[in-house]
Amino acid sequence: MDRTVKLRVRVDYATYSALKEVEEEYREVLEEAINYGLSSKTASFTRIKAGIYGEEREKHKDLPSHYIYTACEDASERLDSFEKLKKRGRAYTDKPSVRMVTVHLDDHLWKFSLSIISISTKKGKVLISPTFPKIFWEYYNKGWRIASEARFKLLKGNVVELYIVFKKDEPKPYEPKGFIPVDLNENSVSVLIDEKPILLEANTKKITLGYEYRRKSMTTGKSTKDRDVKRKLKKLREGDKKADVRRKLAKLIVKEAYESSSAIILEDLPRNTPEHMVKDVKDSQLRLRIYRSAFSSMKNAIIEKAREFGVPVVLVNPSYTSSTCPIHGSKIIYQPDGGIAPRVGVCERGKEKWHRDVVSLYNLLKRAGDVTPVLLGSKGSHDPPVVKLGRWLRAKSLHSIMNEHKMNEMKV
Repeated sequence: MDRTVKLRVRVDYATYSALKEVEEEYREVLEEAINYGLSSKTASFTRIKAGIYGEEREKHKDLPSHYIYTACEDASERLDSFEKLKKRGRAYTDKPSVRMVTVHLDDHLWKFSLSIISISTKKGKVLISPTFPKIFWEYYNKGWRIASEARFKLLKGNVVELYIVFKKDEPKPYEPKGFIPVDLNENSVSVLIDEKPILLEANTKKITLGYEYRRKSMTTGKSTKDRDVKRKLKKLREGDKKADVRRKLAKLIVKEAYESSSAIILEDLPRNTPEHMVKDVKDSQLRLRIYRSAFSSMKNAIIEKAREFGVPVVLVNPSYTSSTCPIHGSKIIYQPDGGIAPRVGVCERGKEKWHRDVVSLYNLLKRAGDVTPVLLGSKGSHDPPVVKLGRWLRAKSLHSIMNEHKMNEMKV
């Protein structure tokens, strides 16, 4: 299990120039390694290294030899990733293109200490005095160890971007005493805690449309190749904002499961979930929102955080979880309510009301093997509390949110 922390350090001109020389020659070796791998039809690191090392060592005599090793490893990873994309029909070029270079370092090429980081170059070692962000100290002080490998990338303004890798042994998953089902939706995530459903607002719709309107205002009547437009578009951080929400939401859910010794139940979503969902959708705005909802990314964020805590994750079939009554097994009919997707439906057989995001939770629970009977006529089944983004971001646990909701009900 590993995590990567990014550091940005402004260095002097001499240090930047020495690293720039390394980057340029590393790029040349990387391109040769990729070409060799394609011509030899191999993505094996050892075969690529055996095939190009002698020739590249002659070309780059002053470059530390381990840069050739790491460039071969980099080429092997790129070729392997390219082959996977090709099999899925998502490769749009004939070969991997080397647009951006991040130089890989092994334990012979860099040394780490809290005061100085040294990196080998053609002119000897350069020394960098780092400034560590808060996330670095969180991993450093919680038993994570710094790995022997690292990477660096050069940015404008004599800035070096360092990627420090932390590693930790995975804890053994425990025997769960219960289950916490989690249903992922476009604009919220619903969770069942102690048989009480709760909807955590993610604001994905608002973020997506907000950034889309900003893009349109920047590009209307202008070319996206315009220098000023490119600079403005580069400053947009839609992906970073959504990733931050996903990470914090995943931590809140996993922490609750860990403290109650529960397993998390998730829908086993396929890779091309958005493509399947928009197949019959004609509304262009809704298609855009679904594409950028990143359901799989949210699922993966929860699974990754669960691995960190040793929380078991159960993946179940997602088919018809929101349209089947968990009590009678009959279809739930959703009547139009003026919205694009009606939220409350009625069971064909039992006539009880079900909220779309809540019925999924009970069906996930059932498919994971939980046989706890579902209570009929539960108010939560059609009127679950919705917790705003700003509220759950400040919460210490899901239980504290549930208790606060109970107190609010008593006051009313």
